[in-house]
Amino acid sequence: MNPANKSLHTHQPSEASLDRRQRRSAELRERLFRAALKLFAEKGFVETTVEDITEAADVGKGTFFNYFPSKDHILLAFGEMQLGKLDAAVQEARRNNVPMREFLRSLGALMTQEPTRNPAMIRTILQAYLSSTPVRAAMMELQKRAHALHSQIIELGQNRGEIRKDLPAPDIANVFRQTVFGTLLIWSLYGDAMLLPRLEVAFDVLWTGLAPRNGEVSADVIPLPASGA
Repeated sequence: MNPANKSLHTHQPSEASLDRRQRRSAELRERLFRAALKLFAEKGFVETTVEDITEAADVGKGTFFNYFPSKDHILLAFGEMQLGKLDAAVQEARRNNVPMREFLRSLGALMTQEPTRNPAMIRTILQAYLSSTPVRAAMMELQKRAHALHSQIIELGQNRGEIRKDLPAPDIANVFRQTVFGTLLIWSLYGDAMLLPRLEVAFDVLWTGLAPRNGEVSADVIPLPASGA
């Protein structure tokens, strides 16, 4: 073997070494992410600095920028995390033919799991919307994608005969999202232990307007094709 080639070969990282680096990188990113969300909830988005985040995560300040271009991108990562949960829930509903009323009723609880189930976190997100133009623009794009997923699930319910068909699916999806977000916003002012009961009451009232009407009856379950099919 050519000595130069041998030297090059022996310095190539092993697969195990790469796996360790990837795990380490993922752990550091998660530590920064969680530290930032905690600080946003405690101090507010505007008041929290990158240095605050790195000190809380016990990493060097320069490390932060290896994972996030700015603190704004922490909230964008949070939005992507929520979007991923929603997409997984929609795909699960398609596969398992979960009754639409049951699925939508449980969706609010799913999407408000920690760290969202924190009134200060909800206020932080609202603060970022109001104070940071870059965050607001990027979050609006995330909201478009979330609306598309909600519209898909409403259309699936309409196709099954479980949701009224006389209104466009995107309009119903908007009302559903506004109901959940509005309930979250009001709850964040109180910060009590009543988030889930509030969501359940809001949904039960909303469902009276979503259920089939005018003689419509539930049809056999006919799943829509998966998104992008």
